[in-house]
Amino acid sequence: MNIDLSGATRLYIIVGDPIAQVKSPAGMTAAFLSRNHDGILVPVQVGTGDLGDLLAVSGKLKNLGGVVVTVPHKFGCFSHCAEASDRAAFIGSVNIMRQRPEGGWYGDIVDGLGFVGAAVNAGFDPAGKRALLVGAGGAGSAIALALIDAGVAELAIHDADGARRDALVSRLNTLGKGRAVAGSTDPAGYDLVANATPMGMKEGDPLPVDVSRLASATHVGCVITQPAVSPLIAAARAAGCPTSTGTEMYFALQEKMVDFLLHSDSNA
Repeated sequence: MNIDLSGATRLYIIVGDPIAQVKSPAGMTAAFLSRNHDGILVPVQVGTGDLGDLLAVSGKLKNLGGVVVTVPHKFGCFSHCAEASDRAAFIGSVNIMRQRPEGGWYGDIVDGLGFVGAAVNAGFDPAGKRALLVGAGGAGSAIALALIDAGVAELAIHDADGARRDALVSRLNTLGKGRAVAGSTDPAGYDLVANATPMGMKEGDPLPVDVSRLASATHVGCVITQPAVSPLIAAARAAGCPTSTGTEMYFALQEKMVDFLLHSDSNA
């Protein structure tokens, strides 16, 4: 990948804390290049207390094309958006933002589309299936909505924060699609198990589910990109389960993020 950086290069940033684990700076920059767009994505580590100041300054940068958002800022960035897509508004979270012509940030979230896309690419059909999701944060909420929209019959959600879990379950059930219920760490009886937590990023982290209860036919997906094969994915493969990794999820959503940032999506 040869990038000819100059004063005309459009700048995009990805904000998070921590930030070293993200893979998107290289991937997004290569995707820009493949579309003959002179742009580069760079990582910015910022704490939650300083997020508002960063976004206020960023909104004044004339060569800033947009922002990609990772943990823990997806809910925080939503609160700084003047406008958001329907799915971002439903979840109250964003993972991509761009400036509106009239000023202010416009946000969307495509994490869920990436997770479902990676599972489908691996041969899993969500329609009519039972799924267990661990994690009801920004990414988890997006995955939950995407799974419901993809036609799962039942979605069980487990989260250490019971109030956050119950709020998400309640909102999903207003859609009149698949049934959402409170779940646990027991994956027995599910066609799909999805980890949308950071459990597995740090050595010694507990596994998000009881892998001894996994059936070999259960598809297991994980959002973690570092390590590339998370402990959950390694355990699932040892149990004979089909899997989709966080990196595969990222590649499934990368083009959607580029579309959004270059204003070539349907909301542009």
